[in-house]
Amino acid sequence: MYIDLRSDTVTKPTEEMRRAMYEAEVGDDVMRDDPTVIKLEETAAEILGKEAALYVSSGTLGNQIAIQTLTRSGDEVILEQDAHIYLYEGAGHAVYAGVSTKTLPGVRGAMNPEDVRKAIRTENIHHPRTGLICVENTHNKAGGTILPLEHLEAVSKIAKEHGVPVHMDGARLFNAVVGSGHKASAFTQYVDTVQVCFSKGLGAPVGSVLAGSKEVIEQARFIRKRMGGGMRQVGVIAAPALIALTKMVDRLAEDHANAKLLANGLAEMKGLQMDVSSVDTNIVIVNVANSGLSELEFVARLKDEGVLCGDFGPELVRFVTHKDVTTEQIQDALVKIGRVVRGVA
Repeated sequence: MYIDLRSDTVTKPTEEMRRAMYEAEVGDDVMRDDPTVIKLEETAAEILGKEAALYVSSGTLGNQIAIQTLTRSGDEVILEQDAHIYLYEGAGHAVYAGVSTKTLPGVRGAMNPEDVRKAIRTENIHHPRTGLICVENTHNKAGGTILPLEHLEAVSKIAKEHGVPVHMDGARLFNAVVGSGHKASAFTQYVDTVQVCFSKGLGAPVGSVLAGSKEVIEQARFIRKRMGGGMRQVGVIAAPALIALTKMVDRLAEDHANAKLLANGLAEMKGLQMDVSSVDTNIVIVNVANSGLSELEFVARLKDEGVLCGDFGPELVRFVTHKDVTTEQIQDALVKIGRVVRGVA
């Protein structure tokens, strides 16, 4: 059996989630009478400190609906150059919303607020209008890093000064909550909309939520339907998402501890470059440039040893801890990784 560290999206639903799926009270969600979905949306809105929420099938869909809701065709969106929205959502912002992007460099996923200020367009018929600023928390490509509250506050202040809304891709927001000790609303107070995934570290099989003002979510509901995202007796998958939201957050600390354990072990291996201090949550990114293997070869060798991980760009390999990987399996994975590294040496 593989030790699967490719992503926290590979988690299996708990037995409680499976029972909840079977027993879920359902209705027609497009007609707004699925009681389980209604409860999930109301609970999510309260926890996230927003007026309303909308259940959607995926984080990508939630992000793309937010962009369409908050912008108009021809606008420009400011975001960090390695943002998930920019790199991993198939240019949906261009296809669906008809917007272009202005990408800025970041440090641990955080754009310099002054760079954001300078990137906001002045009125000029030659330029696109700055329609939206996007932030990502935790930041996937930066290694699951947490955006500091003071950073979000600074970006929010600049956005408000210029009348520009802010959207947070909070796919792993609850990892930031557990990693920082702050409530979710402490982060979301600085953004107009936020998208959160239930199907990553929280362990539900499917689904995300988009939260914001009542007016914004009403428009988002229309866009969801237009994109084919309207679902009917969806309470059967909203039920495990509700369990994920209300019962699976605190245990994320276990994943963070396992990620630190893994990072510490990798840092001791000759040929691997691992900055342990960069690990905030459940994502570990290691540089394998000096191992004698490319990132693709490294991943392939580990698979032969029974450990699954992912290549994450030139010379980089990503490991993600989650609820279905135990501390003992992390220790076993380190033994197998060491075997690969020593074998090449």
